[in-house]
Amino acid sequence: MLKVGIIGATGYAGGELVRILTGHREAKIQWYGSRSYIDKKYADVYQNMFEIVEDVCRDDNLLELAKEVNVIFTATPQGFCASLMNEEILSHTKVIDLSADYRIKDVQVYEKWYGIEHKSPQFIEEAVYGLCEINREKIKNARLLANPGCYPTCSTLAVYPLAKEGLIDMSTLIIDAKSGTSGAGRGAKVDNLFCEVNENIKAYGVANHRHTPEIEEQLGYAAQKPVTLNFTPHLVPMNRGILVTAYAALNRETSYEEVKSIYDKYYAKERFVRVLNQGVCPQTKWVEGSNYVDVNFVIDERTGRVIMMGAMDNLVKGAAGQAVQNMNLMFGLPESMGLELVPMFP
Repeated sequence: MLKVGIIGATGYAGGELVRILTGHREAKIQWYGSRSYIDKKYADVYQNMFEIVEDVCRDDNLLELAKEVNVIFTATPQGFCASLMNEEILSHTKVIDLSADYRIKDVQVYEKWYGIEHKSPQFIEEAVYGLCEINREKIKNARLLANPGCYPTCSTLAVYPLAKEGLIDMSTLIIDAKSGTSGAGRGAKVDNLFCEVNENIKAYGVANHRHTPEIEEQLGYAAQKPVTLNFTPHLVPMNRGILVTAYAALNRETSYEEVKSIYDKYYAKERFVRVLNQGVCPQTKWVEGSNYVDVNFVIDERTGRVIMMGAMDNLVKGAAGQAVQNMNLMFGLPESMGLELVPMFP
């Protein structure tokens, strides 16, 4: 039985980790870390855990926790994990970081887009980017895991097969994305108040959203050349879900059958990526509460472009579910253990 610690257990991603791991057959949560709720019962913070979780929240002493558990999840703001990471911690335990601290390999790019100094750049090269469908073999041997961002997960999986096969002109790539409000975290912000969000949709982070370099880096690996793209996220009035619609010019004429065969080449054996039938567009309601990503495409013969689409739950495959999927790989467990969550509807 794996002993697990969670730092940031009372945020939305941390709460989702608790929900998933509570039903995991080979993992037991030893430590519910929360700086905001020290000594408060976890079930008093999240009452859905009443009579399920009896533990109280503890502080976020990463070194002390490392000596008690096999793996630590850090569901914390940017900069926290990097500020504490050291060799002693990694000598005791494995770490799965849900922030962006180790996702981007160029420390100058990280510091530019996130506006903070990276406190442990010596670990960036070692950290494995935990997009399971692409880096599965590297993940198995990782001791420090960079869990991908929500937008980058959905965007990369939607575009990756055609980028990898060189079928699209990467210089023309535009990614339009929508997210539910849980993606902004649990902290109190005026922009996330009900009256601000309800009956509204808005773009934000236009031309400067910090997930942009992460998407560019991962698709650059696929295309085997630097990628620069337009990424525009939008906030929509729902709790969960991400919908990505990506556009790119085709490098040559192609057919539905050829493109479908490319997607099947990469995803037919993937447990959590579902390539939908022809003419069916991904929808967030069909993946809510699950670790699935639904993808599909449409060829626009009139413009010579392809539209690539993806939908997923930002808190599951976009955060906690993917983190547990990574944990399973890192410890030699069945990859889908604890994640066979049927999407909720309605």
